[in-house]
Amino acid sequence: MRNSRMGFRRLIKTSSILAGMAMLSGMTAMSAFAADTLGQPTDGAIDLQPAAAPLKHDAIFFHDVILMPIITAITLLVLALLIWIAVRYNRKSNPVPAKFSHNTVVEIIWTVVPVLILVFIAFFSFSLLRKYHDMPKPDVVVKATGFQWYWAYDYPELGVEGVESRVLTEEDAKKAGKPYLLAADNALVVPVGKVVHVKVTAFDVIHAFALPAFGLKTDAVPGRLNDTWFKAEKVGTYYGQCSELCGVDHAYMPIEIKVVTDAEFDDYIIKAGGKTKAMLATEARAAQTQAAADAAKAAADAEAAATASATAPATETAPAAAAETPAIAATAAVPAATPAQ
Repeated sequence: MRNSRMGFRRLIKTSSILAGMAMLSGMTAMSAFAADTLGQPTDGAIDLQPAAAPLKHDAIFFHDVILMPIITAITLLVLALLIWIAVRYNRKSNPVPAKFSHNTVVEIIWTVVPVLILVFIAFFSFSLLRKYHDMPKPDVVVKATGFQWYWAYDYPELGVEGVESRVLTEEDAKKAGKPYLLAADNALVVPVGKVVHVKVTAFDVIHAFALPAFGLKTDAVPGRLNDTWFKAEKVGTYYGQCSELCGVDHAYMPIEIKVVTDAEFDDYIIKAGGKTKAMLATEARAAQTQAAADAAKAAADAEAAATASATAPATETAPAAAAETPAIAATAAVPAATPAQ
């Protein structure tokens, strides 16, 4: 028993050393982000795509700093246990097996420790889910609708509808210098540094709106609106794909998001037949001014009508009294003339 306990302690020390080496290698892998291409897959890369939005930064932290060290440590611990048991307790090394069948301390450890690990993971997991759910006040609202097999984008608040985005052919992609099967003929254009609220739905079957650089993956379900959001940090072009098996051409409905400056976004909206937020604000102020003027005119007209109705009876009574005076005088003169006849 004493030898077993000593061996177990050595195993724990060895596992700790291996876990430390794994964390060091993980941190080294994190430094490889600088070599990755922003917004699209990088050939030979083994890590996640570089982040270009706050949610993806949080997702990378959760994956690299929370999950990977725990997964690596557990994997190495189990591997070390298997090796130790195979070496220490094989028939040759241990011809006389132990007579005990339970170890209360070990059973408590392997019950309590996994629970604590899951609680620790859940703390950070729920925090990340809350950030996805608690969307800031949006600056731009976009509706993304999945069709077999392309995407259509609407800007409902700005009056732009039906921007269809289809995959470029291999020849056209090469001419444009864009990645084949990721580039589209019409990109989803959004302004940099603005909160974009994406309403995701589908027309026919279930699709999924996914873009790795922003940390997006939201199901597009017919008859339902799902919500997600992002805030692009840099101007550029970012690529994603439908990530739900949606039919024979599932691999041919990419998502291309073009992040531009505010001025470029306003130009795009105007060219697409819509109105910018500045134009809508100007129209709203003009409508308010006109409504206030109409209300003031209506109030003035009502006041004038009330004044006219108040003075009308006195004006009409004076002529009536003047008209009655000659009639009374004539009636009074008739009896005086009768006896003379």
